[in-house]
Amino acid sequence: MDRRVPAALWRLSRPSQLALIALVYALGVAMAYGRGHSGTAGMSRVWFGLAALLPIAASVHYANEYADVETDALTDRTPFSGGSGALVETGLPRGLALRAGVVAGGVGLVLVGFGIASERTGLTGEPVLPLTAAALLIGILAVGWQYSVGPLRLTWNGLGAPTNALLGGVALPLYGFAVVAGEVTLPAALATLPFGIAVFVNLLETTWPDRRADAAVGKRTLATRWSPRRLRAAYGVGGAAAAVVTVALAGRVLPPVVTGATLLPLVGLVPGYRRFTRRDEPLPAVATMVALAAATTVAWGLVAVGIGPGA
Repeated sequence: MDRRVPAALWRLSRPSQLALIALVYALGVAMAYGRGHSGTAGMSRVWFGLAALLPIAASVHYANEYADVETDALTDRTPFSGGSGALVETGLPRGLALRAGVVAGGVGLVLVGFGIASERTGLTGEPVLPLTAAALLIGILAVGWQYSVGPLRLTWNGLGAPTNALLGGVALPLYGFAVVAGEVTLPAALATLPFGIAVFVNLLETTWPDRRADAAVGKRTLATRWSPRRLRAAYGVGGAAAAVVTVALAGRVLPPVVTGATLLPLVGLVPGYRRFTRRDEPLPAVATMVALAAATTVAWGLVAVGIGPGA
């Protein structure tokens, strides 16, 4: 085997994003416990849910790297945009990413199948992967691939940002919630909205530096379709909407400690709005998204252990 391959595969999986995905999964898990949905779910189920998620997420990343190799060759990479650059820098064939995506997705689906079979046959004495969680994870894999590759190629047709926001900001925490609760409830879905909106704003910021390279290869993201003025308006409206939705959900859906943990990081979008489209280095929205995920995970955890008042 070419010695470059293992290191390239590691970089193509985007480890930092996998870590963030694990954090958002933990957010959904903490939310479920915070809302009293512990049931019979033990930590073994939580860990199994994460084990099934990571190869699925890596598969989606591999597909994205495969589809974006032309863009990555043209753009000026930043820590938060431009892909991993592994294929461009090593000269390895793009088919490596595609094959890795198929294998990783297959591993994830095998784990999903095991989780479902274990639930039906009682091999572990308790549900391993509830059907609702399994359906969400399969949907994340299917839509995640269509984000980058055919036939839909959503990100190439201006639908990448809203699709990614729904996947990473809504479906992913709901998957963590469903692993514990065995279902998705309306309050849980509503509770993900502020984070989902923040993810959308983050995507506006992280696609901006790639706009010229994307346009050159025919990738029609919002950053290539919309004027800077319209993008800034969307950024500002998105930040305001996240705050307004948080306040609207305070009380019955979001406990006070979670409300505070949501509103405080959103302040980071204020300087982000002032510099968006004026600088090519994405940072404020990225930092806001990560801080929001971490803060709300801790807040829901506090609610779960009874330190903060519940919803």
